[in-house]
Amino acid sequence: MQSSSVFLAAKPPAPAAWAPLRVNSLYTSRPPTPTTTNDPNSMAAAGPKWAQKTITLPPQRRGCHLITPKIVKEIGQDLSEFKCGLAHLFLQHTSASLTINENYDSDVREDTETFLNRIVPEGRSAPWKHTMEGPDDMPAHIKSSMFGCTLTVPITNGQLNMGTWQGIWLCEHRDQATPRKVVVTLNGI
Repeated sequence: MQSSSVFLAAKPPAPAAWAPLRVNSLYTSRPPTPTTTNDPNSMAAAGPKWAQKTITLPPQRRGCHLITPKIVKEIGQDLSEFKCGLAHLFLQHTSASLTINENYDSDVREDTETFLNRIVPEGRSAPWKHTMEGPDDMPAHIKSSMFGCTLTVPITNGQLNMGTWQGIWLCEHRDQATPRKVVVTLNGI
């Protein structure tokens, strides 16, 4: 038996017009020199800092809740000490989630909860095997996995650098919620 292979050579795409990307930088990393060592805006002048706090949020009814004010209130003093960095938020639970979304119109939070309830079925007709913690538990795990339990937000000049209409949400996916813990870790200069 004889076999043959056919290889089709694809013509490489035409080179796209290349234009340099302009980046505005508040802080740049430079090797220490006599002219930059005393510059308070230089990353070389300041070593990295870390701060961490666990915030306990009270039980929330099922749905999506704007928690930005509570988070900022709890970390505000530490946050103000960072010029540039990252805030990492980690939710220590598997039946709730964190996301960043619209912070102005509460209808967005209600519509998101409606969407989640339509795409992840609950009750006796749902196909889930894990039901010993209640009919809302397995759907809560799935919803938690969809949004996730972590967020990373840039820090600029002592503030979370989010868009005008962005806010941090806690999405509670259980009918009988418990207090939720969020570990916030700040790193930067």
